[in-house]
Amino acid sequence: MKQTYDKNRVITSGQSSMLVFNKAVAALTKAGISLMGSRVLSVKGRKSGEWRSTPVNLMTLDGQPYLVAPRGHVQWVKNLRASGEAHLRLGRKTEVFRAVELADADKPEVLRLYLKKWAWEVGAFFEGDVDKNSSLETLLQVAPGVPVFKITRDAKMG
Repeated sequence: MKQTYDKNRVITSGQSSMLVFNKAVAALTKAGISLMGSRVLSVKGRKSGEWRSTPVNLMTLDGQPYLVAPRGHVQWVKNLRASGEAHLRLGRKTEVFRAVELADADKPEVLRLYLKKWAWEVGAFFEGDVDKNSSLETLLQVAPGVPVFKITRDAKMG
């Protein structure tokens, strides 16, 4: 079935190997070992109010940090939209941040770098010609289905 890159795009099913990989990345990140920018994102649930955590790839473009949601509009994305604030953890260091979601027109450069850096990990969540070499037109077409958040904070994160 062909993916639709819109506000309803959610990829929840994962291969068991991906689930094991995510748990391993989260454990290493909690121990203070970052794999290519990995962090553990914690955000309050918009309904439960309980903290929820997931491993994410923190990406920096021109000194500006971003979070990209390759699986689409998943729960952490909805929770971050609702709260606007979350935590990123690497080892014992936890930093609070605020997030601003990018407009679709502002995503192509971020998506291109994200795909260049992490295609080996997240490429399975994209179809066909969606990769680091995609045309601007293609990246704009997929942008509605791939949320991107600009991170704003006072302290510099390592």
